[in-house]
Amino acid sequence: MTAPAPAASDPAETEASPGPPGVAWRPVLLIAGALGVVLLAVSARYGYHRDELYFRVAGRHPMWGYPDQPPLVPLLGRAVTAVFGDSLVALRVPSALFSAAGVVVAALTARDMGGGRRAQLLTAGAYAVCPFVVAAGHLFSTATLDLLLSTTLVWLAVRWVRTRDQRLLLAAGAAAALALNVKYLAAFLLAGVVAGLLISGPREFLRRPMFAAAVLLVAAAAAPGLMWQADHGWPQLDMADAIAGKGDFGGRPGLIPFQILLTGVVLSWLWIYGLWRTYRSDDLRPFRFIGHAYVLLTVLFLVTAGKPYYLSGLWAALFAAGAVEIERNGAPRGWGWVPAVPVYAVTAVTTALLTLPVYPVKRLADTPQPAVNADSAETVGWPRFAEQVADAYHSLPAGERAAATIVVGNYGEAGALDKYGPGLGLPRAYSGHNGYWHFGRPQETRGPAVVVGPETTAGAAYLRRFWTDVRPVGRIDNGVGLDNQEQGKPVWICRGQRAPWAELWPRLKTLS
Repeated sequence: MTAPAPAASDPAETEASPGPPGVAWRPVLLIAGALGVVLLAVSARYGYHRDELYFRVAGRHPMWGYPDQPPLVPLLGRAVTAVFGDSLVALRVPSALFSAAGVVVAALTARDMGGGRRAQLLTAGAYAVCPFVVAAGHLFSTATLDLLLSTTLVWLAVRWVRTRDQRLLLAAGAAAALALNVKYLAAFLLAGVVAGLLISGPREFLRRPMFAAAVLLVAAAAAPGLMWQADHGWPQLDMADAIAGKGDFGGRPGLIPFQILLTGVVLSWLWIYGLWRTYRSDDLRPFRFIGHAYVLLTVLFLVTAGKPYYLSGLWAALFAAGAVEIERNGAPRGWGWVPAVPVYAVTAVTTALLTLPVYPVKRLADTPQPAVNADSAETVGWPRFAEQVADAYHSLPAGERAAATIVVGNYGEAGALDKYGPGLGLPRAYSGHNGYWHFGRPQETRGPAVVVGPETTAGAAYLRRFWTDVRPVGRIDNGVGLDNQEQGKPVWICRGQRAPWAELWPRLKTLS
């Protein structure tokens, strides 16, 4: 007699599915290459972003952590400048490569969901013209590397669900370990993916030795940064409160609408459709954990006033889910015009006009780009800023100038003076902003101080807490009428320091 057949099991816990279609390497690489070429072609236009100027300096002050980020991106910036030189283009090459690599990972995600050539191209194309991807890819920032690692982490989870290759669990652990050293935000994505798998399955990863090894790897990678945070009073938590309090992207009400803007408006339909189909399609049922992860994290970020791009690591997989469904079953009635070349082309052009430095800098203020992508405004005017600070510094009598200190309001201003100040005869600039506070306080010269900010001359009352004689001597003007954070800030000469820097410096510490 034969043994009775076992009871049917949950489909999510069954054996891995058969092999997927082949990868459409040539067109996928063409799309990835096109994005990389465009990003490199415009990488030298305008100038440094304030974060890039900060990373240049932070990389020369390596620590296990900073108040506003883990250590990996500053270290990467230091490595790039050491090997390829201290130039804007060199610093932005990795970002272009990361973004191009993300296109490939997005296509591979579609392939591992069972998508053939069309699904892979729909996914790769949607990722390549996604405004958030393109904007992040233009700058050397934590967002760029975080996006690639988060997208890779989700792809590895998708691939593991399909193949049950236990080595992928360790690979996912490695991706998570790197991501946690780029942004602590990666912990939420990791928790969301694990929670999604626990809800819908497959849950067998919990029993695998490679999963235990991955957990140990992630813990070991995160431990130094967490110890640094603990030793310094958990400033990252204060940073999170400061970011949430700004109300960027419309606050809680803007969490969903701004995701639609950041993913291409019309093409955002593709990931929304993919999210819906993870719950409705039998073919996508093994990947329902992605839908669960998205819903859980959306609720979490609504409660905690998170930003729309906090969910960006899931967008490629949701694009892929929508593309796979369209390839298999066609687009829903009335929506067939969306996954088509004209929509992708229009989205690509619109994305470039709203995110990339394609306008003459003198006309940038007259375009909608600064309102839509505020980061573009923060890449204009830094050499002129340094020159105006130098004018104030050189206006001092020679005897005072030798003992003068330069103090500025934020890390971007300090980073700009680090970059351009030596050529203008300026001494080192100091700032109490975020990680820059940890890079050292001024020397006890008792000389005057050249101070940039607060934002208006009403800030004199604040400055008199530190100096007895406070006089405005100029005002920052980028020369192109662009309303960015430095525009219009007064420059001051401050004398009569009220206490030694050892006492004043802790009072100048700020997080924002």
